[in-house]
Amino acid sequence: MLFLHREDGQGLVEYALVLVLVAVVVIAILTLLGPQIGNVFSRITNGLGA
Repeated sequence: MLFLHREDGQGLVEYALVLVLVAVVVIAILTLLGPQIGNVFSRITNGLGA
């Protein structure tokens, strides 16, 4: 009984690590592709206004 490990919070930590990994990947993608995405939206708005 004394040596049983409690693993209640383990699942929460794993979900938090996955969430952090996804956030880092999204931030990296937006940093790399941000200017290109901005140019696409600028072209779209310019095309709609003309």
